[in-house]
Amino acid sequence: MTAVAQVPIAGHRKAVSPGRTRADVLRRRARLAVLVSAQFVVMLDTSIVNVAVPSIQHDLGLTHTGVAWVVNAYFLAFGGFLLLAGRAADVLGRRAMFMVGSALFTLATAVAGFASDPSVLVAARALQGVGAAALSTAALSILLVLAPGAARAKAMGAWGAASTLGGATGVFAGGLTTAWLGWSWVFFLTIPVSLAALIAAPHLLDQHRATGARRRFDVPGAVAVTGAVLALIHAVLSVAEHGWSSVQTLAGLGTSSLLLLVFVRVERASADPLVPLALFRSRYVSVGVVVGILGGAARASTFFLVALYLQQVLLMEPAVAGVAMVPTSVAGFGVSLLVLPRVLGALGPARTLTLGLVVLGAGHLWLARTSAGADYGVDVLPGLVLAAIGVALSFTPSTMVVASAVPAESAGLAAGLANAASQIGAALGISAFSAIAALTAGGGSIGAAGAGGAAAGLHAAFTAAAVVALLAALLAGRSLAHHGPRVRAGA
Repeated sequence: MTAVAQVPIAGHRKAVSPGRTRADVLRRRARLAVLVSAQFVVMLDTSIVNVAVPSIQHDLGLTHTGVAWVVNAYFLAFGGFLLLAGRAADVLGRRAMFMVGSALFTLATAVAGFASDPSVLVAARALQGVGAAALSTAALSILLVLAPGAARAKAMGAWGAASTLGGATGVFAGGLTTAWLGWSWVFFLTIPVSLAALIAAPHLLDQHRATGARRRFDVPGAVAVTGAVLALIHAVLSVAEHGWSSVQTLAGLGTSSLLLLVFVRVERASADPLVPLALFRSRYVSVGVVVGILGGAARASTFFLVALYLQQVLLMEPAVAGVAMVPTSVAGFGVSLLVLPRVLGALGPARTLTLGLVVLGAGHLWLARTSAGADYGVDVLPGLVLAAIGVALSFTPSTMVVASAVPAESAGLAAGLANAASQIGAALGISAFSAIAALTAGGGSIGAAGAGGAAAGLHAAFTAAAVVALLAALLAGRSLAHHGPRVRAGA
């Protein structure tokens, strides 16, 4: 008797032949590869350019402010357009937004690689950020829709692994490529990945959009919330250069608050709002976004602070510091791909998120105990590995918690909310913990404080990051994991 396999298709199970099963498996794997490649290339671009910044500054004659904008233009546009990109994916179609994001990202990357003028490079970086927001959010929303049940845990594990692999690849490839081929090639290297995704998308991805009546696009709401997020991130990015009490920072915070109030009023009056405020009545959305901001701050600051510690306290050369970070990449990749799906299946996203934040806090506390004369293998490496495991266990469950309370037809909005929370948290965390480190080191920059002063400053910064991670874990544990129905991996 011939065995008949059961394969889930579009939310139900259908009997298919073994031959069709193999073809379906191959198609699903190819589709998953295309989707996670979006996150890989976004994270790759995030890290690979940082390594090339000194060469870019030298060749283009950039000022300190110009250098900051080469980096910040990408983060500003990426974080600012995530919510807008998520809703656009639901209304206009997720495959369409994936392709628009891929095309925009590829074009902007090529322009950045050929740029010979600082203003062109900064503009291209901003355009890259817009493309990355559309690409990453559309890919994640498709993944959430196409991977129900146990498949979601595996798919999100692959998503997290792609994030880790992209960041790690950028660090190594950026240094080698800049040294051998020049800084322009750090941009050109990402083009084949985004171009391949653009070509494959029409063949592997279905067009997904919200069902029901034809949707209107909430233009006033989109303008208000995008402006609010852009102003907030710009204010936070201004802290490093101008300080918390500067006109630039305070004006950005004030503008963001005002636009946020406008956004709330617009959404209350809109018949088809960009972000239905009723969603925030759900504990998993409201608390999940707050935990996403706190968790994003603790996660993003981890590797930023560690890079400072290795080079300014242990006095490692940049290349040696890069090698010293390899265990974090290996641990994060392995946990995301092999351990995370099992933990999600056993505990569900809310409890996994809580566990990951606790481990992340423990990693920060371990690193906070180190001194100027610390031994890498004993005093640093265990904390690095703990932090990497915590990042891997808390990154994707944060998205899954928010997505569990948002209807499937609004998967793009769920992806945008989760990504925006993490991105805003990252900007806040890096700025706040950098300021704490500088103030503790003596009020100036970390690099000018000497190894002893830098060690004291980073001790305070790691401690503060640990407190934020554990506060997020407490909030997640009390409000998400221990209240209401248990959120499973496939919810």
